[in-house]
Amino acid sequence: MQILFVHQNAPAQFRHIAARLARDPGNRVVYITHEGKPVPQGVARVQYKPHREPHKQTHHYLRTAESAVIYGQGVARAAQKLKKSGFTPDLIMGHPGWGETLFLKDIWPTARLISYCEFYYNATGSNIHFDPEYPDGEEIVFRTRMRNAHHLLSVEAADALYAPTAWQKRQFPTAYRDRIDVIHDGIDCERARPDPTATFTVKDGPTFRVGDEVITYVARNLEPYRGFHSFMRALPHLLAKRPNAHVVIVGADGVSYGRALPEGDSYKKRMLDELLLPKGRVHFTGHLPYLDYIRLLQVSAAHVYLTYPFVLSWSCLEAMAAGCVIVGSRTSPVEEVIEDGENGLLVDFFKPIEIAERVADVLANKVDVDSLRRAARETVLERFELEASLRKLDDLIARTMA
Repeated sequence: MQILFVHQNAPAQFRHIAARLARDPGNRVVYITHEGKPVPQGVARVQYKPHREPHKQTHHYLRTAESAVIYGQGVARAAQKLKKSGFTPDLIMGHPGWGETLFLKDIWPTARLISYCEFYYNATGSNIHFDPEYPDGEEIVFRTRMRNAHHLLSVEAADALYAPTAWQKRQFPTAYRDRIDVIHDGIDCERARPDPTATFTVKDGPTFRVGDEVITYVARNLEPYRGFHSFMRALPHLLAKRPNAHVVIVGADGVSYGRALPEGDSYKKRMLDELLLPKGRVHFTGHLPYLDYIRLLQVSAAHVYLTYPFVLSWSCLEAMAAGCVIVGSRTSPVEEVIEDGENGLLVDFFKPIEIAERVADVLANKVDVDSLRRAARETVLERFELEASLRKLDDLIARTMA
């Protein structure tokens, strides 16, 4: 079988399934992605880049739509070259979020297209108008409707659809939900697992071991969408209450989601300017190599995961698989995987003092820490384990090809 994957930030959500399919000698697997992005072993890479940005004169409701067309055009040009070289995919798996899959069925009408339904934007009940500190403005409702245009076109073109969680599936219009399978990308629970011998050393700082009062927080970028502001505001109270505790924060200073800041500014800088924190007890690591990141989770005494009602992070599930005690926000994506008092603890996203008190309860063993750790890992093993997810994708592919 000839298989094409499409995602501008390869390998992304297709890391494991692309590698799995490439291991079959009967398959030829190709990945279209942005320049310089890595692909799994055995997968051929075809690079592209958008030829321009949306015009500044474009109506601001339509800039996302224009960007999607530009991305789709870039992928289409790469796909046309592939077609001329003799490559005709039987199966295409792609992420439509940037418009990259828009024109693929026009190039290969007989190919089966499986579309990854990561997120559909809604003006109510989701990330928009969630955080009053960062208001979205009245016209966000109109921009959001237009922002979904290329998602609807991509869904309509696809032969099969899947979303990583049930809540993410429910964000899509009711007319399409019955077509969407719920299949998570999968968590490698052999790599993300408890290790009582683990240690983690902060660069130019202390070394932590299992049993130390280490509070962890992880995000791709330190930004409001992942509750960075609420977490940071919890720290003065928490660190005063627990004088031996240290905090290790993983993430870069950019913005993945939400409002970008002026050059030279960052949400980290704003929080450090706002708060008075004890010296030498709050450690920022930036991005970490994966194995170092896992070691940090393994020594964590309490892991804080906060998010807007938005895409659930891999880091939340990896922390659970590593046996962390999760203190998570009482928001819909988190509530799908964490039941308060059973496999983690839930707090109000907007209440830093409550966050601090619950973390302090964990550090003081005022909750059944061992039970929460075991239940957290068991949840991931039962619902998100990598091999089980890959078998579900195998089945989806088989049904789609049939």
